[in-house]
Amino acid sequence: MSIQGITYTELAERFGTPLYVYDGDVLLRRLRELSEALHPALEIFFSLKSNPNVSVFSTLREGGAHAEVSSLVELRTALLAGAQPQDIIFLGPGKSEEELNACLRAGIYAIVAESLDEVDRIERLASESGVRQRVMLRINPAFLASGSRLTMGGKPRQFGIDEAQVLAAGDLTSRYRHVELAGIHVYMGTRILEAEVVAKNTRYILELADRVAAATGIRMTAVDIGGGLGVPYFEGEDDLGAAELAKELNPQIEEFTRSHPDTRLLMESGRYLTAPAGIYIVSVRYVKESMGEMFAVADGGTNHHMAAVGIGSFAKRNFPVRLLNRDSGEELQSWNVTGPLCTPNDTLLKRAALPPLHVGDLLGVERSGAYGPSASPGFFLGHGFPAEVLVRDGEAHLVRSRDLPDDLLRQQHLYSRRASSAGTRNEVS
Repeated sequence: MSIQGITYTELAERFGTPLYVYDGDVLLRRLRELSEALHPALEIFFSLKSNPNVSVFSTLREGGAHAEVSSLVELRTALLAGAQPQDIIFLGPGKSEEELNACLRAGIYAIVAESLDEVDRIERLASESGVRQRVMLRINPAFLASGSRLTMGGKPRQFGIDEAQVLAAGDLTSRYRHVELAGIHVYMGTRILEAEVVAKNTRYILELADRVAAATGIRMTAVDIGGGLGVPYFEGEDDLGAAELAKELNPQIEEFTRSHPDTRLLMESGRYLTAPAGIYIVSVRYVKESMGEMFAVADGGTNHHMAAVGIGSFAKRNFPVRLLNRDSGEELQSWNVTGPLCTPNDTLLKRAALPPLHVGDLLGVERSGAYGPSASPGFFLGHGFPAEVLVRDGEAHLVRSRDLPDDLLRQQHLYSRRASSAGTRNEVS
């Protein structure tokens, strides 16, 4: 019932609930286990979209992780956390010119272009800025990954350029003066739990890199093999071990680096690093029975943890959960745990086996360090986003303040018809 010697009850009393708590030791251990197991040529880029908290990334950066970002705020977060520009890549299907110009000013390692039109835009902006920018082409592969829980390529997508289009494009390198086409990026899918699937995807990507180089003249100074490493949330799912992954993946990386010694190899990881390090803590406000089922209504729900709805599953499946504030030897019961939202979809847990619950009990939804606040409708009903705490070296640090009503109202502007009408009359006169 504690984290690094601090009880969850103490954390709840000090910071309030709902609350996200991240274990810095787990963050660093996950990164260390992965980086030490994988081939040393494979660089790990943390996907900030999974958890964009600046202190979470700063912790991972201390352990050697680089940054994969997809927005202006994520770019600024990575730089604020101390990431070096040469260790940052920026990707995403709808980049604004403001974001592209920010990349040019920062001098990041590479912009990952999702279309040839985007390459043309980067060429124009780089020319206007008087710089030369490294660009990697994101490719939508013809190969469909069968082992991912969420497929990102291999079918019509907004992501990347179709493999066939790239291979038929002819010489690309001579088209640009201010863009250096430096390699490819391929992301097959996510939540992959089988090492064999990751290895199969990687084999296809590395072979594709050679085919693209031959067809387009791109020198392949960098290849991003994506990643998509998953963590088990539900019954029947097994952890993807770093040693098992290395056994399947490292021989391919070794073979590729022997023939491409000057190519930088990138692997993205977000959920795998952060999910096991986080717990979402809620407090039970009410308990009730409805038509024979027991309900515990908590102070937080899917407005902070939309992923707990089931990660795209048609049927609701529960994240692992435990009672945090007391030991209970009582017989387990079936409980529905819901949040404060005015929708039946606000269900954190459905028919979960828990001890008898009481008002004031603390429940912890585990494996919640990824895609918690960042993938949730925090403004629904005006509740705002929860506080976030990082525990390092036995000390708890507030790394995000809770949204207060004044915070949410500060950015709204009350429309005044009288003022608007007066402005119109003044304009007419």
